[in-house]
Amino acid sequence: MKTFAILALLAVGCALGAGPRHVDWERLPAGLAAADRDAVREGLGRLRAGIGRLDRATPDQRAAAELFAKGIVWALRFETNLAAGDVALLKRSMNRGLQRAEALAADRTPWTVKKGRVLLGFVSAVDGSTQPYGLVVPRGYDGTKPMRLDVVLHGSSKPTGLSELRFGAAFDDGDEGGQAAPDADHIELHPLGRVENCYRWAGETDVFEAIEAVARNHRVDRDRIVLRGMSMGASGTWHLGLKHPDRFVALGPYCGYVDTHRFSETPIPGFVKVGPLPPHQELGLHMLDSVDYAANAGAVPVVAAIGDRDVFFQSHVHMGEAFAREGLAMVNLISPGTGHAIDPATHREQLRRIGEHAAKGLDHAPDRIRFVTWTLKYNRCHWLELLALGRHYERAEFDGAFGADGTLSIGTIANVARFAIHRPLAGVRIRGVEIPLPAAAAGDVLVFAGAGGVWRCEGSGGKGTPEGKRPGVQGPIDDAFATPFLCVRGTGKPWNPEINAWAAAGLRRFEHEWARYMRGDLPVKDDTEVTEADTRGKNLVLFGDPGSNPWIAKALPRLPVTWTRDQVCLGGIAASSGDHAPVFVCGSPFAADHYIVINGGHTFHEREFAAFNYLLFPRLGDWAVMRVKPGAERWQPTAAEFPEEVVRAGYFDEAWK
Repeated sequence: MKTFAILALLAVGCALGAGPRHVDWERLPAGLAAADRDAVREGLGRLRAGIGRLDRATPDQRAAAELFAKGIVWALRFETNLAAGDVALLKRSMNRGLQRAEALAADRTPWTVKKGRVLLGFVSAVDGSTQPYGLVVPRGYDGTKPMRLDVVLHGSSKPTGLSELRFGAAFDDGDEGGQAAPDADHIELHPLGRVENCYRWAGETDVFEAIEAVARNHRVDRDRIVLRGMSMGASGTWHLGLKHPDRFVALGPYCGYVDTHRFSETPIPGFVKVGPLPPHQELGLHMLDSVDYAANAGAVPVVAAIGDRDVFFQSHVHMGEAFAREGLAMVNLISPGTGHAIDPATHREQLRRIGEHAAKGLDHAPDRIRFVTWTLKYNRCHWLELLALGRHYERAEFDGAFGADGTLSIGTIANVARFAIHRPLAGVRIRGVEIPLPAAAAGDVLVFAGAGGVWRCEGSGGKGTPEGKRPGVQGPIDDAFATPFLCVRGTGKPWNPEINAWAAAGLRRFEHEWARYMRGDLPVKDDTEVTEADTRGKNLVLFGDPGSNPWIAKALPRLPVTWTRDQVCLGGIAASSGDHAPVFVCGSPFAADHYIVINGGHTFHEREFAAFNYLLFPRLGDWAVMRVKPGAERWQPTAAEFPEEVVRAGYFDEAWK
């Protein structure tokens, strides 16, 4: 059906329906003729209006149409020049969005039963944005029984305004007909993952949200979810698979990096070498570098592959060495004469071996678990849940096995202060010492705490949340933007106008970088609009000072900082609050399972986003004291430097002190 015919089917309505907030129609990319501009503007308004009237549609159904509107808006906001093919892609995407809106208005969803390639979407819990994903549904899928799901992570792709539309074009060949469906025994999920971040931060969350979106609309065998990918996708496979070893039945990385320092030394023109870093940044790499989690390959099978002429070949050598240090043998299929590309024969063998593991399914109750982590962000492996560490960003290890009588013997437990066992226990011995157990009902989760080498059972879980760092609320600052968050703009009278101008500039920078690189509109409210539901359900990111932002003033007595009109004290620094301000994250005083952030967005910025994904590591840790420079009130995202200087930065201890 032609675009004009579909337009006629959608009644004119408010152009501010669901979707991205705005397009500056006076500042559009070059190459978009006036007639095309007018057609896109009219069509986008009608598409949003049509989506806004879909009262009976589920969020996933709305997202299936909204993803086209979102992609068009991002293209118009962030491209500088459109070629003829780009304009054609805009028009085709507009037409496809309108087709889906029309179908939804008629209670039709043909894309949910389509075989072959399908473009779908979901609404992110992180920021409310629509995020697309591609699906490849095999010919034999009929929905009568669960099917294996392969999550396939894409390689590096520099973010542009057209990223969503170009990604979508690879999976969208219409909702009926199209290319022939493959003859395969699994569904393939291809998440966009916010384009280019190596599946870190909100990109990591997107992978798991995409899995849930597929599971809502197709029958997925959760015991047979495979994770694989090539290049950046392989790095994401190492990253997510080894840190969530109980979520996947097998991993298939094909030539991906595993650490920051050595990868940055690859002899590629333009690569940014990461030399010696400040101590707090070196510690933060333990959260991200997959090589530090090699021991967890004992819990999830890995079938790696790489070409022997790949410029990144040493990355798999480094991981193989890490496996060996953990007493493991790494399966690494090497393709002769192949560079940084997938060799079909090697890939077939990789998939064959992965298939053997997938056929067995997950064992949710293995008799032995050996698990290593460096942060409570990654704290779970089957029946083991770590609840507190001795110290973050130091290696924590657990090695325990069940005997035939149901007794758990824990031989190694290092840098762990508290843990829970999600499996019936006949007895527990820790380093040979028997731990008395209370009477417990079937299904009770028992919690154990230790100090000074002495362990005790606290009883069943769920009897209260510790005040200190805990799973999901452990920092660093950047982690607050991987779960639902809300930025709060201070509107009151500031203690210091210069500090308030700097905070406002920081919010402007965060808005720009989030939209351009994390592919969503930053969630922002004025302080007067914040609701109790916001405080309970989201991480609050508060901008301003205790004078301009009442939420900072309300939280201040329970925050790990001293901040008066005259002085700010944090991390051993006492400085004038006239030209210094704190930036930090800690547990929220308003909700036990959320963060509060003061005057901070991501701690890496446009320079890193626009360069390479391996540079997106934490730059401040949990906290920093900033010296504010003049000119903040005039700062705009086009400026080269931001008006601040880090005086000191670091991490809070396990009690957020």
